[in-house]
Amino acid sequence: MTVSALKAVSTGRNGVGAFILQCKKMDIHYCDWAGSSKGMNGFIKSILPKFAAANPQIEFTVSPRPTKHPLLVGHYINGGQKAVCVRNMEPLQILKKAELLRDASGEKLKKVSKPVHSINQSVRGVWSPYHGNGMAV
Repeated sequence: MTVSALKAVSTGRNGVGAFILQCKKMDIHYCDWAGSSKGMNGFIKSILPKFAAANPQIEFTVSPRPTKHPLLVGHYINGGQKAVCVRNMEPLQILKKAELLRDASGEKLKKVSKPVHSINQSVRGVWSPYHGNGMAV
């Protein structure tokens, strides 16, 4: 058996083809007779089948929750959950909330005090107009 070299070296393409959606499951809770679930019932009947067909990687579960407000719950790969109450919303507003849960990462929200976090501080230090060759003021 002869040894042959590879014809092409694999190259990185900035995650193209390797993206994994973080949302793995979405629970949809509704009430049959409560007025706050009217929009959710319309969403389940008209919009949810198209949304589920467009997102086959997400498992959808629809379950009744009598005498409670409607709720969307997203379950994520990292074990996190996010719940959104959608009471008194129209079906298109509920679709926007479902897309928000689909696109979320499942991480807790955290305040960003510094926009860039680095383990190593800058070699050059903090820039100041009073250091270096000097400027005529």
